[in-house]
This record gives sequence, structure tokens and C-alpha cells, in this order.
Amino acid sequence: MRILHVIASLSPADGGPPEAVRQLVHAYREAGAEVEVACLDQPGEPFLNGIRCPVHALGQRILGRYAFSPRLWRWLHENASRFDALIMNGIWTFPGIAVRAAARRAGKPYGVFVHGALDPWFNREYALKHLKKRCYWPVQHAVLRAARAVFFTSKTEQELAQSSFRPSRWNGVVVPYGIVDPEGEGGDPASQVEEFHRQLPALAGRRYLLFLGRIHEKKGCDLLLEAFAQLSDAAPAIDLVIAGPDQVGMQAKLMSRAGELGIAGRVHWPGMIRGNSKWGALRACDAFILPSHQENFGISVVEALAVGRPVLISNQVNIWREIKDDGVGLVEDDTLEGAARLLRRWFEMPAAERQAMAARARTCFKERYEMRRTAAVILRTFAAMPLGGQPRGQ
Repeated sequence: MRILHVIASLSPADGGPPEAVRQLVHAYREAGAEVEVACLDQPGEPFLNGIRCPVHALGQRILGRYAFSPRLWRWLHENASRFDALIMNGIWTFPGIAVRAAARRAGKPYGVFVHGALDPWFNREYALKHLKKRCYWPVQHAVLRAARAVFFTSKTEQELAQSSFRPSRWNGVVVPYGIVDPEGEGGDPASQVEEFHRQLPALAGRRYLLFLGRIHEKKGCDLLLEAFAQLSDAAPAIDLVIAGPDQVGMQAKLMSRAGELGIAGRVHWPGMIRGNSKWGALRACDAFILPSHQENFGISVVEALAVGRPVLISNQVNIWREIKDDGVGLVEDDTLEGAARLLRRWFEMPAAERQAMAARARTCFKERYEMRRTAAVILRTFAAMPLGGQPRGQ
């Protein structure tokens, strides 16, 4: 089977969806499928290197995040017939309209990964954007309604999506999700840790908690910083690393706040880390922490589990039930009090319990979040559904 993934950008600064596409490329190849990616990034961007499939960087993106692109429209209409299925990553943008039109013209099925964008949290937090989305919903709903499958990464995400807008009729499919096992990619764990410590030598020999993701209010970075300040005296040997791209200018405010709270020397800001440095940071951390207000899945959560690290998360990360059931992390509310409880519980946990939690992490990853299973389900979904099948849903 030949699959085309379409995404506005493959930049790691855009968080989970670009990383998911990268991971799926690996998984498709191992499943015997052929895959290509079309994006609107400029050709030659460094982050496009190393992707193990043809990448068509079309380099035209008009109207900001809406990503209007006549070039993409033409390219899809010229190339859609080469593929057995097309998959759009993300909603609320022009590329989804282009995928629907090209797929229908070529007589090919297509699917849509929503990537959490129909979570009602966004409606509550961004009222003006919600009004704009309501006006756009007839267009967006048509893209979802005509899709062979609308892919969700958890049952929770699928259920939340049904309540965001009306009407909400589509053929929803929950797929197992995750990453390709990093232990099979040939990296040397000790070298990865050394590379991270070269980047932050002050952490060598110290325990630390790791936040890895976009520095954004949605992720609860401010809650984490305030909670760490409250509990820092209880754990003087533990530092905090906040690693990720600063897309909205929040880092400077947080760094200033860390100074006001008297913890500037114990909070480290390496920026966005990738490759061996990222894996080294995950392997060496005491635990991964993400007190997010909304997370349809959480790729970094699964990356931590894959290298045997426990995770401390909020109950707004949609895989929190699995984390709790498998005993591989702690879960609390996405509030300052909840973040403080996460830290307090971890700091007070006996070493033997922390080690047992870490020992279970890899098993949880292997049984639930190995990306090869994701690719297999996607391929079966397109192979099993007849053309013209009626979408299900409400």
C-alpha cells in the first residue's frame, strides 16, 4: 500500500504532530508499506533531513496558520492518483480542504488525524477563536464527514471531540499510538547521556525532573515552576529542567519568575533538544513531568516510558488512566495544587517504589504504545473499508 501524509509543517517546534509523522514513516516501512510526505516547509530546512521517505517540501504558506497554498492544491491534484490513501494531519487549515478535493477527484480514500484539536478545552480557553471556528465548522465538518476515517489516539479524545461542535458525524477510528522503540534504533544510552550533560554540565551528578515540550500556557509550565518553588526546600538535591521551544515568549517571563522565587539556580533552560541529547535527557532524569491543561496523547510521555522513566502528569493528558492503571506514574489535577501534589508525592516516595515504577515503564510502553501497531491498524483500516461506506458517529 502507498500512503501520502500531508502536514502543514514538519518543524519539531510544532510539537507532537510532526514527530508522529516521523515515527509513522519508520513504522510504515517496517510494515512493508510505501510512504511519502507533503508539507509546506521551505525546501532545505535542516529538520527535513533524516526522514526516511520522499518529502515534498512545497514552500508556500499564505495567511499564517491557515496555510493557504495553491501550490499544494495543484501538487495534490497531480499526484493523488499515485497513492492508495491520503492522510491529513491536523484540522482548521486549508490543506485539509485540498486533501478532500484531490482525493475525491482521484477516487482515493483519505483519513484525518485530529491531533487533539477538537478538545472542548480550546473552546473554553480561547473564546474569540471558538467563534471563528464555529463560522468555519461547516467547511471543516465536510472534510471530516467525507473522510474514510477520522483517527483518534484514545477513546477519551474521541468522546471529547463529539461534544465540541454540532453536527459531529464522521467515521471515528481509535488507533493505538506511540513511537518506534528507541532501543531498536542503534543509539548508545551512555553516549546519549554524556551528550546531554555536555549541553548542561551543571546537571552531571544531580537528580532532576524533566519537562520536555513547547513552553506554552497549555502545557502548565507556570504551574510547574510555582509548585517546584513551593517544594524545592523539601528536595534540595533535585533540579528542574524545562526543555522546549519558546513559541509565545513565555520563557523570559518564567525565568524572571524563577529569579523572584529564589530558584533560578535550580531551573535549567536548554531550549529545544533533539536526537541523542533528547534521549540522554530522558534517560538520566529522575522522572518526566507534564502538568498540562490539555493533551490528546503526549508523545514525550511515551518517550519517557520507552526508556524506563516514570511520568508525573495531569489528568488532562488523555492517556492518564493507562498510566495510573499500569502503575508507571502519578496523576493529579491540572492546578497549582495538583502540580504541588505531584512533586510532594514523588519527593516523599521511597526509593524502592520509585525504582519499581521505573521497572514497569518499558513494559507499559511495549504493550500499549509501540508505533508499529499504529501503522498496522491504519493500513487495515483502509484495506477493510469499502469505498462509499457510510460514516458512523453522532
